[in-house]
Amino acid sequence: MKIRFSRLAVYKLEKLSEYLIEEWSEQSNLKFLKRLDSKVKTIQKNPELFPQSQLETGLRKCVVTKQTSLLYEIQTDSIFILTLIDTRQDQKKMKEEIKKHFAQQRL
Repeated sequence: MKIRFSRLAVYKLEKLSEYLIEEWSEQSNLKFLKRLDSKVKTIQKNPELFPQSQLETGLRKCVVTKQTSLLYEIQTDSIFILTLIDTRQDQKKMKEEIKKHFAQQRL
Protein backbone atom coordinates (compact mmCIF):
# COMPACT_ATOMS: atom_id res chain seq x y z
CA MET A 1 0.00 0.00 0.00
CA LYS A 2 1.09 3.52 -0.75
CA ILE A 3 1.91 5.81 2.20
CA ARG A 4 0.80 9.45 2.10
CA PHE A 5 1.59 12.16 4.65
CA SER A 6 -0.70 15.12 5.26
CA ARG A 7 0.73 18.62 5.22
CA LEU A 8 0.13 18.71 8.98
CA ALA A 9 2.15 15.52 9.52
CA VAL A 10 5.02 16.84 7.39
CA TYR A 11 5.01 20.15 9.26
CA LYS A 12 5.01 18.46 12.67
CA LEU A 13 7.78 16.07 11.61
CA GLU A 14 9.91 19.01 10.45
CA LYS A 15 9.34 20.84 13.75
CA LEU A 16 10.12 17.72 15.77
CA SER A 17 13.34 17.14 13.81
CA GLU A 18 14.41 20.74 14.37
CA TYR A 19 13.76 20.35 18.09
CA LEU A 20 15.68 17.08 18.35
CA ILE A 21 18.69 18.53 16.53
CA GLU A 22 18.65 21.76 18.53
CA GLU A 23 18.04 20.31 21.98
CA TRP A 24 19.68 16.90 21.67
CA SER A 25 21.76 16.08 18.58
CA GLU A 26 21.70 15.16 14.93
CA GLN A 27 22.22 11.56 16.04
CA SER A 28 19.06 11.69 18.18
CA ASN A 29 17.11 12.97 15.22
CA LEU A 30 18.45 10.24 12.94
CA LYS A 31 17.59 7.62 15.54
CA PHE A 32 14.02 8.94 15.74
CA LEU A 33 13.65 9.06 11.94
CA LYS A 34 14.91 5.50 11.65
CA ARG A 35 12.38 4.35 14.25
CA LEU A 36 9.59 6.28 12.50
CA ASP A 37 10.53 4.71 9.16
CA SER A 38 10.40 1.26 10.74
CA LYS A 39 6.92 1.93 12.17
CA VAL A 40 5.65 3.27 8.83
CA LYS A 41 6.92 0.13 7.08
CA THR A 42 5.14 -2.00 9.68
CA ILE A 43 1.91 -0.07 9.07
CA GLN A 44 2.37 -0.50 5.34
CA LYS A 45 2.69 -4.28 5.71
CA ASN A 46 -0.08 -4.69 8.27
CA PRO A 47 -2.33 -1.59 8.46
CA GLU A 48 -4.72 -3.04 11.03
CA LEU A 49 -1.98 -4.02 13.49
CA PHE A 50 -2.32 -0.87 15.59
CA PRO A 51 -5.41 0.00 17.66
CA GLN A 52 -8.20 2.42 16.85
CA SER A 53 -7.57 5.91 18.18
CA GLN A 54 -9.73 7.25 20.98
CA LEU A 55 -9.36 10.76 19.53
CA GLU A 56 -11.19 10.38 16.23
CA THR A 57 -13.28 7.62 14.67
CA GLY A 58 -11.59 5.94 11.73
CA LEU A 59 -8.04 6.70 12.82
CA ARG A 60 -5.46 4.32 14.20
CA LYS A 61 -2.66 5.15 16.61
CA CYS A 62 0.90 3.91 16.34
CA VAL A 63 3.32 4.62 19.19
CA VAL A 64 6.67 5.61 17.71
CA THR A 65 8.39 6.53 20.99
CA LYS A 66 7.19 7.10 24.52
CA GLN A 67 6.63 10.77 23.65
CA THR A 68 5.46 10.53 20.04
CA SER A 69 2.65 8.67 18.27
CA LEU A 70 1.25 8.97 14.80
CA LEU A 71 -2.36 8.87 13.71
CA TYR A 72 -3.26 7.30 10.40
CA GLU A 73 -6.23 6.26 8.35
CA ILE A 74 -6.54 3.18 6.18
CA GLN A 75 -7.91 4.24 2.82
CA THR A 76 -8.87 2.15 -0.20
CA ASP A 77 -5.50 2.33 -1.94
CA SER A 78 -3.23 3.97 0.64
CA ILE A 79 -2.34 4.65 4.24
CA PHE A 80 -2.86 8.32 5.09
CA ILE A 81 -0.72 9.61 7.96
CA LEU A 82 -2.67 12.52 9.38
CA THR A 83 -0.41 13.79 12.16
CA LEU A 84 2.24 13.13 14.75
CA ILE A 85 1.21 13.80 18.32
CA ASP A 86 3.14 14.52 21.47
CA THR A 87 1.67 12.05 23.95
CA ARG A 88 2.27 14.54 26.77
CA GLN A 89 -0.02 17.07 25.08
CA ASP A 90 -3.47 17.74 26.52
CA GLN A 91 -6.00 15.40 24.87
CA LYS A 92 -8.50 18.21 24.40
CA LYS A 93 -5.90 20.17 22.40
CA MET A 94 -5.11 17.09 20.31
CA LYS A 95 -8.79 16.53 19.52
CA GLU A 96 -9.23 20.17 18.49
CA GLU A 97 -6.17 20.02 16.24
CA ILE A 98 -7.35 16.82 14.60
CA LYS A 99 -10.88 18.07 14.03
CA LYS A 100 -9.55 21.36 12.65
CA HIS A 101 -7.31 19.68 10.11
CA PHE A 102 -8.99 16.31 9.58
CA ALA A 103 -11.37 17.11 6.73
CA GLN A 104 -9.05 19.39 4.76
CA GLN A 105 -5.92 17.25 5.28
CA ARG A 106 -7.56 14.06 4.01
CA LEU A 107 -8.00 15.45 0.51
